[in-house]
Amino acid sequence: MVTRPYDRIAEHLLCHGDRQRRMQVVVDVLWNGLRNSGISWVGFYVHEGADELVLGPRRDKPACSPIGLHGACGQVFQSRQPLVVRDVKDLGDNYIACDPRDRSEVVIPLLEADGTCWGVLDLDSHDVDSFSQQDVAGLTGVLRAAGLTI
Repeated sequence: MVTRPYDRIAEHLLCHGDRQRRMQVVVDVLWNGLRNSGISWVGFYVHEGADELVLGPRRDKPACSPIGLHGACGQVFQSRQPLVVRDVKDLGDNYIACDPRDRSEVVIPLLEADGTCWGVLDLDSHDVDSFSQQDVAGLTGVLRAAGLTI
């Protein structure tokens, strides 16, 4: 497991503007700060419509969009709880494989003050067991610093 510098990232995060702009800043800052620590992709999915999430700002390659409310992102959106996936093969048919090389992921819900979930932050890695609860805490802190979750 890799220790990642979330505190330093959050300290340097100056987010201004609308939600879309703040999401782009978070993606860019996370990508630049973490891409050398085993991260293969970072991006947002935003709830649009009754049964789908649509790709928002992301780095550094395309991804599936729209996606239904299944897979790790859909599960987190519905449960409003973060999820660390040690090995995506454990998800079976419920896994959405945008990049077949990805082996683990962490997904964080984006919550309004009233508890409504409006989207998720998703990070992927080509390595099994790349993420931990430390990543959940660090990413949540970054999202809070950007005003994207409570």
